[in-house]
Amino acid sequence: MDSLYDVQQLLKRFGIIVYVGKRIYDIELMSIELKKLFEARLIDQKTYLNAKNILLREHRIEESRENQ
Repeated sequence: MDSLYDVQQLLKRFGIIVYVGKRIYDIELMSIELKKLFEARLIDQKTYLNAKNILLREHRIEESRENQ
């Protein structure tokens, strides 16, 4: 798993499709859904941490775009 698209595909496997309309909000909602999957033990810790790091990286990128 290397990209935001990969995280989207992971969520999609569980029937979770996120589209709020603003990319930064999508990333935040994906993070919440990812945490719920982990807490329900539907994904393992390695997958969770990898996906969480991707979301954090993408969130920082979006924040820097908004601040410019």
